[in-house]
Amino acid sequence: MDVMNNAKLSLGPLLFNWDSDKIRDFYFAIADEAPIDYVYLGEVVCAKRLAGKNYLPEVVERLDNAGKKIIFSGLMLVLDNRDMTALESVAAMAPEYLIEANDMSAVSMLWQQNHAIGPFINIYNEATLKYYEDGGATRISLPPELPAKSLRALAKVARSELEVQIFGRLPLAISSRCYHARAHKLHKDGCQYVCEKDPDGMTVDTMDGQKFLTINGLQTLSYSYCNLMAELPELGQMGIQNFRLSPHDVDMVKVSRIYRNRLDGKIDLEEANDILEAEMFATRFSNGYYHDEPGQKQVETS
Repeated sequence: MDVMNNAKLSLGPLLFNWDSDKIRDFYFAIADEAPIDYVYLGEVVCAKRLAGKNYLPEVVERLDNAGKKIIFSGLMLVLDNRDMTALESVAAMAPEYLIEANDMSAVSMLWQQNHAIGPFINIYNEATLKYYEDGGATRISLPPELPAKSLRALAKVARSELEVQIFGRLPLAISSRCYHARAHKLHKDGCQYVCEKDPDGMTVDTMDGQKFLTINGLQTLSYSYCNLMAELPELGQMGIQNFRLSPHDVDMVKVSRIYRNRLDGKIDLEEANDILEAEMFATRFSNGYYHDEPGQKQVETS
């Protein structure tokens, strides 16, 4: 593998509903110990989860002092006045911080300002990429379902910094209804924050018992964890130098070090994957979308 010292690692926004103390401790560890360049902060799934959360000032200060570059992420679905208020509070942080738009409402607010585009906004071709770049997007995290041929085509014409998720459960859908609450026989407005019981999401099985999807409040995620360790050299050759790790309830400091050591050529592919598999306790990995196969598949690479 060619050493990719110029490659940057980012930590995507936390998708799950953890309590304030756990979130604070998590980001303190990232600030002090993880070889992460960019950290995305903010609630992207459900604005209700913001109630009572007071960790942000301390986390921002710690990350700033550690030299991490902070990007604030907006909601991926804006449904009502509460959601709009949450989105407006994030947008107000520009231009001091770069804002990641994950919904067209945020894109409209940030139009002609420097901003980022998250993977929840569909960018599937060169014309769409140009549209958002012309609107001020300087950093774009591409949708995780894009195959290598599409990533290559976009990288060839991109003026913005492109980012690809290389680790973590993949975001598949967002709904105005909360299946997590329904599964506990609760309504969305009286959900009692049951999603906090599942720090990595709630597994959904098929009728024959196969683990298939993961539910996270309003959001549907893959059950398997994306792992594009083997694909890093090809992504680098395309010109993509920004790689996103999605936070999970594991030792993300260790996970980030595995990917950083691989990018720096300090460990080979087999060793990196062995360490990652041991850390994840035999969790199922996948790379199918990248290889133009069903997303849940693990395609062996030579």
